[in-house]
Amino acid sequence: MLPQMTRFFPKKIKTFVDLFAGGLDVAINIHADTVYCNDINHHVIGIYETFQNMTIGELLKYIDETIDRYHLTMTDEEAYRTFRTHYNQTRDPLDLYILVCYSFNYQFRFNSRHEYNNPFGKNRSSFNPVMRENLIKFHERIKNIRFQTRNFKDYDISSLGEGDFLYADPPYLITCGSYNDGKRGFEGWSQEDDLLLFDLLDRLDAHGVKFALSNVSEHKGTRNKALIKWKAGYHTHRMNFNYNNSNYQSTSRENVTKEILVTNY
Repeated sequence: MLPQMTRFFPKKIKTFVDLFAGGLDVAINIHADTVYCNDINHHVIGIYETFQNMTIGELLKYIDETIDRYHLTMTDEEAYRTFRTHYNQTRDPLDLYILVCYSFNYQFRFNSRHEYNNPFGKNRSSFNPVMRENLIKFHERIKNIRFQTRNFKDYDISSLGEGDFLYADPPYLITCGSYNDGKRGFEGWSQEDDLLLFDLLDRLDAHGVKFALSNVSEHKGTRNKALIKWKAGYHTHRMNFNYNNSNYQSTSRENVTKEILVTNY
């Protein structure tokens, strides 16, 4: 949905803040004088910062040598488990990146002790040639990004002003994603979090800072009433994304997902 969203973004941005940066899909495709990317998941941010401190040659050399040393393949689950144990003992950010490359659905999953516990992606996951090329491009795109690891509730917006732009893509309250269920080593997302985020965006608006919020107003018959009420004071843009590809015979209202972009400009 990136092309749909970015056409609503400001054309000229001084400081851009991605409050829930995640995989940086938006941040690496934005044009701004200064880019800040924040995420409460310090494991992910640690990977990005480590990438920045290495040349692409150093990075690829480490990845290739580690894959060879631990005999990581798409079929050897025992090698994967051995390497996962190694990571949980050392917590090296680059080892975490490699581990994710061989894990089920390439997911970041941690237990309450922040030990990585995602299972093996047998016959599906690996550091393949496409990932190598994407990493090379990604490494170039992130070199000037400034990373932060703050809870959005504690994020300091006082330095933002006219000409700046904040984008928020929080966990969606009424969907059930692996990132918001509270079972991945981080707190889940609640209605209180939604309300606190709405308040932060209201304060940005009061100070003349432009913002955009991605969210879901309706999902499988459930409506986010607080979001629907709050967004009435701003501009809502419907995003066209079909979540029902795996269930193409169903056209009932219960399977509708309304993905929206809310802006204050």
